[in-house]
Amino acid sequence: MPEVKCSVANCAYWGEGNNCNADMIMVEIDAHAGANFKEEFAGEYGYDSTHKDRAGSSSQTCCHTFKPKKQ
Repeated sequence: MPEVKCSVANCAYWGEGNNCNADMIMVEIDAHAGANFKEEFAGEYGYDSTHKDRAGSSSQTCCHTFKPKKQ
């Protein structure tokens, strides 16, 4: 797996040095940001990796792997 950097320190997968420690990274287009997918990962969030979309720039994408840290 490639090194994935993340500056969202309140994510459960955030690690020292701004490293993402998730087993899988799901990046989606913003148009699907609120979608409820059927497949599950991490027991709480769902992902559908079977469809294909296009983004014109990185600002049109979002990370669905984010999970808030429990406090």
